[in-house]
Amino acid sequence: MNSSTATARSACPAIETRDLMFRWPGREQPLVFPDISLAAGEHLFLHGPSGTGKSTLLGLLAGMQTPQTGSISLLGQQTSAMRAGARDRFRADHMGVIFQQFNLVPYLSALANVTLPCRLSALRRARADRHPDTAASELLKELGIPESHWHHGVTELSIGQQQRVAAARALIGAPEIILADEPTSALDTDNRDRFLDLLLTLARERQCSVVFVSHDRSLASHFHHQLALGGTP
Repeated sequence: MNSSTATARSACPAIETRDLMFRWPGREQPLVFPDISLAAGEHLFLHGPSGTGKSTLLGLLAGMQTPQTGSISLLGQQTSAMRAGARDRFRADHMGVIFQQFNLVPYLSALANVTLPCRLSALRRARADRHPDTAASELLKELGIPESHWHHGVTELSIGQQQRVAAARALIGAPEIILADEPTSALDTDNRDRFLDLLLTLARERQCSVVFVSHDRSLASHFHHQLALGGTP
């Protein structure tokens, strides 16, 4: 990438959506989303009642669904116009996703789950700063997972520990965008605060943009912006 292209990309919003609408099969009313423009390194707190489309919006941003109308631009690229395979590659290289159901690989250890993005993306591996196992170990330590658990199968871990493993997997390799769907729902107050501090500290250090979905409105003050779906104040 030449310097003029890099400068132009850095001037683009990290996340920009326009006129997004999505309808699930069998659902009469479509979900209509407000426009988003989020700069590199900025963080968005997304909230609203159940059924207003918070997880659907994250799925659209992640490229797992495509909108019926509207456009999604991530890091200066129109991802909503990409084919499915290209969206998958873009997500692997540039996005860390913390799913509400974790989506950990059950037959892999905690450590192997965390390093998985570095095996799927050469770019994420190169940005891990050090060997992926070392980077993963540091993240697990910072998130309070005992070293004695790192080589356990993830199904042997508590729900809260599985959630923190999923968070470490999303953070490894410094992705430019983090999408987090209720990432603190299974954590006690101490681990919630530890996770949030780590997430936002790493995001600041690496100019990473974060979209964070939560019902816990007490967390909103940690974020640059808030967006309510479904008309909540």
